[in-house]
Amino acid sequence: MSAFLILCLAAFLAGLIDAIVGGGGLISLPALFTVYPEQIPATLLGTNKFNGIWGTATAAVNYSKAVKINWNVAIPASITAFTFSFFGAYTITHVSAHFLRLGLPFILLGLAVYTFKRKNFGHAHIPVFSGTKERYAAFLTGGVIGFYDGFFGPGTGSFLVFIFVRYFGFNFLSASAVSKVVNVACNVSALLLFGFSGHIIWKVGISMAIFNIAGSVCGSRLAIKNGSGFVRKLFLFIVKLLIIKTFYDGYLR
Repeated sequence: MSAFLILCLAAFLAGLIDAIVGGGGLISLPALFTVYPEQIPATLLGTNKFNGIWGTATAAVNYSKAVKINWNVAIPASITAFTFSFFGAYTITHVSAHFLRLGLPFILLGLAVYTFKRKNFGHAHIPVFSGTKERYAAFLTGGVIGFYDGFFGPGTGSFLVFIFVRYFGFNFLSASAVSKVVNVACNVSALLLFGFSGHIIWKVGISMAIFNIAGSVCGSRLAIKNGSGFVRKLFLFIVKLLIIKTFYDGYLR
């Protein structure tokens, strides 16, 4: 299989998975590192962000047509996510993320166990907050996750979905919809940094973006059609993959 086909297939699958529950980078980023082992990591990360943002934005639009997105949460969270993603990216240039790399698999394990044990977790949509309290909670969530995304990144979409279900009372489908909007803000912030510093392979990024969008359309339609139960199952599957990957990165590499 040619390098081009590998990247296009990876982008499609990444878009499909990411549109449903996040974690598409588990597929597209390793593919880029495999095809371009000589490239510096920042360039591959920038290229991955560029192709991924188009799929995430497409998913957000599709969800908005079929699911009532809570903009009282999505907009404040997006604003602080965008802002604090810059701070996170700046911090990583001065502080090592080694401590986070070691702890992340265990955080994800706790998240997976909690979700698995609560069989009805994320099935009902019963918002916990309203009005000003909801906006403040959204500001806080966007700031924390935005900083994390800029500083380190793995599992950002999964963390967002979990927080919106556990602490905001959303069902998995609504949580996934809101998380796409916030994810776009995080990615735009990071993309500005990568773009201005020349860390994007434009031809590769544009080609992958087309297939990422196609995968995103399929993924968002699957999620909307099959509902929160389907999203929950895929969420657990992706978190398990994240646990394996982050454990390998932190302790075996």
